[in-house]
Amino acid sequence: MDQHFESYRREYSKHSLTRKDMPANPFDKVNQWLREAVEGNALEPTAVIVATSTPDGHPSMRTVLLKEVLNDEFVFYSNYESRKGKQMSANPHVALTFLWHEMERQIHIEGTVRHLSAEESDAYFAQRPYKSRVGARVSPQSHPIPNREYIMVAFAAESLKYVGRSVPRPDNWGGFAVKPERIEFWQGRESRLHDRFLYTPNEEGEGWKIDRLAP
Repeated sequence: MDQHFESYRREYSKHSLTRKDMPANPFDKVNQWLREAVEGNALEPTAVIVATSTPDGHPSMRTVLLKEVLNDEFVFYSNYESRKGKQMSANPHVALTFLWHEMERQIHIEGTVRHLSAEESDAYFAQRPYKSRVGARVSPQSHPIPNREYIMVAFAAESLKYVGRSVPRPDNWGGFAVKPERIEFWQGRESRLHDRFLYTPNEEGEGWKIDRLAP
């Protein structure tokens, strides 16, 4: 059945964004908006869409949870042998999007990704809840499985192995850090005249150039 949404309209009017709101370092604004999303009880405030590409150049997207903004990089964790993990190993150019409907805001990021060190991944893995650590060990993420019972049986068996013991991080699971080359802040405004500010590295290679973009 066809569906049509041509008449659906919503005005954005909660906030505005001016040049004086934009600090010299975009990470100051990133941290501000993330903090406001958390404090404003946005649904999944750290959720970020990760865009990669397939070997033949087709786009590929999924959502992960950001765990840190550290040393001017965006950090998340996943299975290296998952679809996204393999794509990032083959092509390190990625894009990220934060979308906070409650505040009518988005941040769009383009950059390159790298693996965190084993020591960094170990440190984060040790902080995860017990069941999450076990799940990471048994899930062949992105690969076909015969049914849900298959993964639940594997989870139960692995759980029993580590009762009262430390759960080691599997070699195929760890951290990814995205170094941005482009950061755009988007704030919804009335009449679709949205506020958009773009940060790109300046010509000297130190610091950032700031441009207002047309909505």
